[in-house]
Amino acid sequence: MAHARHHRLTFDDYLQIEEDSGTKHEFMQGQVFAMSGGTPAHARITMNVGGLLRDALSGKPRGVFSPDLRVRVLATGLGTYADLTVICGPIELDPADKKGHTALNPRVLVEVLSPSTEDYDRGDKLGSYKQIPSLAEVVLVSHDRREVEIVRRESDGSWSRHIARDGESAKLVSLGCELPVADVYADPLPPP
Repeated sequence: MAHARHHRLTFDDYLQIEEDSGTKHEFMQGQVFAMSGGTPAHARITMNVGGLLRDALSGKPRGVFSPDLRVRVLATGLGTYADLTVICGPIELDPADKKGHTALNPRVLVEVLSPSTEDYDRGDKLGSYKQIPSLAEVVLVSHDRREVEIVRRESDGSWSRHIARDGESAKLVSLGCELPVADVYADPLPPP
C-alpha cells in the first residue's frame, strides 16, 4: 500500500496563502493551519491584558501589539500570531516577508489559553517561542481559572515558571511591571 506524500510548504508559500485568503494561519514545519477566532471571554481578557501593558509601558521605548502582528521563530520556522506581543526598541522585521508584517524580536509574548489550544500553547508552541533570542517572558493566561503564569528566561538561560492567582500580581521582570490578576479578569461577560 502506498502512502500519500504530504507537500511541505515554504515560508513564501505561507505568506502567499495568507495574502490570498485574508485569513490568519499558523505556519509550522512546512504545514499551514487556519487559526480560529476566540470567544468573547478570550477577547475581553486579551484586551484587559493589552490595556494593562499599554498603561504600564506608556512613555517607554516599548510597544504592545495586537494579534495582528505576525511573529516568526527563525530557529524552528514557526510563523504565528500571539494574542499580544511586546517589543522593546526598534522592530526587527523578517527580511523574508517583503510586506514587513512579521517581527523577529519580541521581548514578551502573551497567550490567552483556550480548551482547544492549551496543550499546544504550553507544549510545542512554547518550546518554539523559547528559541527566540530576544524573548524574556511568555505570559500564559488561564481560561478556566483566575491564574496568570509567567514563563521566564533566567540569566543562566534556563526557564522558570511563576504563577499568580486571584489577589496577586504577575510580575514581568523584563518590562518592570506587574499584571494584577483581578484586573486581567475584570469586567467578565455574563453567561449567555
